[in-house]
Amino acid sequence: MPVTAAILAGGGGTRLGGRDKGLEPLEGKPLVEHVIAALRDVEALLVVANRNVEAYARHARTITDATPERHGPLAGIAAACAACGTPWLLTVPVDCPQPPVDLAIRLLQAALAGAASAVVAHDGVTRQPLFALYPRHLADAAAEAAAAGQGVWAWQDTIGVSELDFSDRQRQFHNLNTPDDFIAYAARPRTAG
Repeated sequence: MPVTAAILAGGGGTRLGGRDKGLEPLEGKPLVEHVIAALRDVEALLVVANRNVEAYARHARTITDATPERHGPLAGIAAACAACGTPWLLTVPVDCPQPPVDLAIRLLQAALAGAASAVVAHDGVTRQPLFALYPRHLADAAAEAAAAGQGVWAWQDTIGVSELDFSDRQRQFHNLNTPDDFIAYAARPRTAG
């Protein structure tokens, strides 16, 4: 598919004592490897990281935010759109070990069928703003909004996104933020889906 997937790994890991979430071990391998394994049907892969760039580069092409200040995930989205070599950019956060494997194809189908600027997943309860598909030409708009301090959700409202129902995959949007989250995920019962 004409989609580049960008894993957003620029967070500070404050609830992990400042450790880099994407590089934390989970079931014997770094968390980022779990995310990469779920990203199928994409043409290219990027990791957006603001530290440990060399470590992430062992897994995929790695870029940093365009600005040295932390402007949150929207700055990562802007950097990924600017580096994207395909018409579409899929974003996922690094702290979600099992994003839906059909995320890219379902979002792309919705984008091609609709009139919205972008498409974002909705888990049946809430919008999941970091699980979204954007046309790459939104790089400048994302960068300007990030520099102005706008958050991802507000920016998505500004550009006009449509939400796509993923309530059939709700559990797969679960993210890991604390040491207890990592322990609980590793101890979860293994079920299909």
